[in-house]
Amino acid sequence: MLAILLPLLQASAQNPDAAQIMMKCRDLSITRSMTGKMNLKITEKNGSTRNRTISMTSKSYDGGLEKRLIRFLEPADVRGTAMLIVDNRDIPDEMWIYLPALKKTRRIVTSEKGKSFMSSEFSNADMTSPTLSDFSYKHITVAGPANQWIIESIPVTDDKADEYGFSRRISYIDKDSYQTKKMEFYGFDNRLFKVIEIRDVVLLRDGKYMIRDMAASNLLNGRKSEIVFSNLSEGTDIDDSFFTLRNLEK
Repeated sequence: MLAILLPLLQASAQNPDAAQIMMKCRDLSITRSMTGKMNLKITEKNGSTRNRTISMTSKSYDGGLEKRLIRFLEPADVRGTAMLIVDNRDIPDEMWIYLPALKKTRRIVTSEKGKSFMSSEFSNADMTSPTLSDFSYKHITVAGPANQWIIESIPVTDDKADEYGFSRRISYIDKDSYQTKKMEFYGFDNRLFKVIEIRDVVLLRDGKYMIRDMAASNLLNGRKSEIVFSNLSEGTDIDDSFFTLRNLEK
């Protein structure tokens, strides 16, 4: 028995703390400031597609805080819709959405984190970096690609699981770059229902990076959503007043 357990214990001792890995992944994906456009392509099971063009501006602050404003440019039926996201590291995130048809801003409550982001296979929570304290983390020993950590994230309470819409998430993280390559999401029946793949990134100084291309595949309904960024610019000077409800409604 000792001969069987000893190699497993040694492997576990060699791995950095799983929560620390997740924190470093988050920190490396947050840039000082960034502007860009993204194309959201939604593909139905039958092959039909819809496209949405979106502008995004973000800025980070001390303590792991990041603010992000997303504005829909095309098509006409969503033009002017905008979201303001305050992405906190250790406390719940804050999100607001402006609906131009109603000329109304409303806060997205925590129970809506797991809901679809603009009818895509990405959720509202996928558009933020989840609060680290909402999950417990551990290394898992299933076989995976070489030179990657495989980390399981489990919501700390049933309420948190309901908020995010999954019972557990498996992240595949490159050991050299601390970049997340893939995430698998399991439902409350422990069935894999969604996979997000990070297909391309833009490398920045100090080891930081921005995601340039990612795809979410729903294994239950056969739908797929892809986000591709363009015109990315890092380090732009953005005034704090940009990230306000007043500006959201312009």
